[in-house]
Amino acid sequence: MGDVPFREVYITGLILDEHGDKMSKSRGNVIDPLDIVDGIPLDELIAKRTSGLMQPQLAPAIEKATRREYPQGIAPHGTDALRFTFAALASPNREIRFELARVGGYRNFCNKLWNAARFVTQRIPAADAPQPGPGAAGSAPRELQLSVADRWIRSRFGRALSAVESAFADYRFDYAATALYKFTYDDFCDWYIELAKPVLEGEATATAARRAAQHTLAEVLEALQRALHPLMPFITEEIWLRIAPLAGVAGETVMLQPYPRAVDFPVDEAAERETAWIQKVVLGVRQIRGEMNISPAKRVPVLLKDASADDEACLGRHRTWLERLAGVAGITLLAPGEAPPQSAMALAGTLTILVPMAGLIDPNAEAERLGRLLARTQSDLEKTRAKLERESFVRNAPEHIVALERERAAELERSAAGLAAQLERVRGLRS
Repeated sequence: MGDVPFREVYITGLILDEHGDKMSKSRGNVIDPLDIVDGIPLDELIAKRTSGLMQPQLAPAIEKATRREYPQGIAPHGTDALRFTFAALASPNREIRFELARVGGYRNFCNKLWNAARFVTQRIPAADAPQPGPGAAGSAPRELQLSVADRWIRSRFGRALSAVESAFADYRFDYAATALYKFTYDDFCDWYIELAKPVLEGEATATAARRAAQHTLAEVLEALQRALHPLMPFITEEIWLRIAPLAGVAGETVMLQPYPRAVDFPVDEAAERETAWIQKVVLGVRQIRGEMNISPAKRVPVLLKDASADDEACLGRHRTWLERLAGVAGITLLAPGEAPPQSAMALAGTLTILVPMAGLIDPNAEAERLGRLLARTQSDLEKTRAKLERESFVRNAPEHIVALERERAAELERSAAGLAAQLERVRGLRS
């Protein structure tokens, strides 16, 4: 054709196995991508790895290693999970260490995305969908009364798309995959869907608020399929065909749709600040539940101390979300100088979150449980410290093993300190 075939060529790094060894037939550590996609029983995997060896005497060792690493063979993971894994691993390094567990994690990601799509399709009746038009959805219609959560997820999606645009321009497919993964998993699935549930399921919810949430769910999820499509073409095509009509988008396939642009989802810093406040309070209550071993099903009273005017205003606007997401029975603002009861505490900026312990736990049983856990943690810490104090271990062990032991010691120290503080609070309830 009188022209060079390619002006830019992307060359991936050398793929190594999970131990950092080069994959080769003689080592018996090669994994056929199709076996990851479709799965393979253990006996067939062993036969594939031990046939045609240049050194047949290695077959027993290869079989033993295969049985140890894949005792059940390889389960089917699907094409999209494998494609996304290699995108997430595509760093500028000259070597890429492949781990099958990463594929399993992205298979779970596919399931998460599919379940989110099911939730959206079940919550938006076809009669409520806008009339389909050509091309992709643009900005939200002016007549919609978007909530703070609606504005927040659009803003977060815009930031994610901006990161993806920069990543693709620099051939950082790992950055692009990570940005889309975090947005999908953390922002859309773990937060926005939960924020939307009270609006969609509340009998007293205004029709305008419900319509705004429905529109936002459909529009963002539809655009997200376009964003993910180059990395996960099969599941996104299936989801897009179901979601596009609910978002008012016409078309036969997602492949022919334009890629979403960050400018179509402008940043809304006010919505991000306000939603960040909600998240901090909810996570603070969840932290207390985890530390004090309080069942997630048990609704707890919450006291807020040192609340600013902005905190009070946010509480007034978002009390329903806090009660739903944090499992709160009631939220009370403490007056300046008012002494709180014996409580577990967490911080949300300058705001102090308190959960009174009286009546929530059995102080004696909880103190006994924490005492046992603290003793076990301190014992593990002493053993780890003793190992690190042995000069022979530090000198002869591989560097990464020594580093792991030091990290373990630091983590055990933090755990012991936290358990000791919890135990002291619980003992205070018995006095």
